[in-house]
Amino acid sequence: MLLQTRISRLAGSAVAGVLLFTASAVQAQLNTPAASPKSTVQQRVGLTDVTITYSRPSARGRAIFGELVPFGKRWRTGANQTTSIKFSDDVTVEGKKIPAGEYGLYTIPNKAEWLLVFNKNLKQGANVDGFKDDEDVARVSIKPYKLGTKVETFTINFADITPATANVDMQWELTGAKFKIAADVEPKVMAQIDEKVVKNAAPAANDLAAAALYYYDNGKDLNQALTWMQKANATEPKFWNVHTEAKIKLKLKDYAGAEATADQSRKLALEAKNLDYVKLNELLMLEAKNGGVAPGKDTKVKVKTDDKKTEVKVKADDKKAEVKAKTEDKKTEVKEKALYKPKADAKKTEEPAKKS
Repeated sequence: MLLQTRISRLAGSAVAGVLLFTASAVQAQLNTPAASPKSTVQQRVGLTDVTITYSRPSARGRAIFGELVPFGKRWRTGANQTTSIKFSDDVTVEGKKIPAGEYGLYTIPNKAEWLLVFNKNLKQGANVDGFKDDEDVARVSIKPYKLGTKVETFTINFADITPATANVDMQWELTGAKFKIAADVEPKVMAQIDEKVVKNAAPAANDLAAAALYYYDNGKDLNQALTWMQKANATEPKFWNVHTEAKIKLKLKDYAGAEATADQSRKLALEAKNLDYVKLNELLMLEAKNGGVAPGKDTKVKVKTDDKKTEVKVKADDKKAEVKAKTEDKKTEVKEKALYKPKADAKKTEEPAKKS
């Protein structure tokens, strides 16, 4: 009996312990909004994925750089955990090569210059005094700039994007600072062209067109680009690819060929009801007729069309614009007449005085 009593007490204590642990676990699960919420921004630069994860503090009436974030001291470039930046491939940042990988993104702000530091340590957080310089991968200097409007919450975004580069722009309060990332696109694209087009006995039309466009955009062998684009258009003539073929011919000074090909693209664009490309082709045809001299910016292009509905729509839009213009003129005329009303009232006031 005594043994059973002891066992019962032990069991009761165990249950009480479990209940206490469960209550503590419930309390630990309380979730509230962070003062500096976590954010992740991602951008493909060339063929490289760049991912930045950081926490976003707000100014809340405080002076930031030189005060909350002291000049000359290492900053975690955000709040809470270390801000991280990840590159899926090797890149160049402000001229310095950085291998593929994930790094802590630290900054040392100063009034006239910031030092940007990529470090292997991702767990340093607010303990910037324990920072180890020998874990640095790269350091680059960047210039801060003054913002036109106040940014309340610290923001990192991507700007000024090109096929191979992008700027990472950091902004807070009235200060901004940016750095350029350049991806090594050329070797990768050329390797793909070699595999899928040059060494392929039966390349796909899309691959031929993509290779031709890359050659055209990057100032490579235009005759080769034309050959590839013509092969693509021979099997699958799409108005945007035919337009590129016309541009290549124009650059090769084959003005008659460029004009004829642009007209072909124009007709295909009309069938697809894509008036943007219709206009682009009309402008290209004018440039070809002028021997490669581009028409002025104010040149008006009258869209030629065999599609009656498109023609009617264009005329209807013109009519609406005309009616709107006449209405505006009428309103202006009425408004101008109203300006002379006080003089007329003044004349009426004078008449009784003359009679008396």
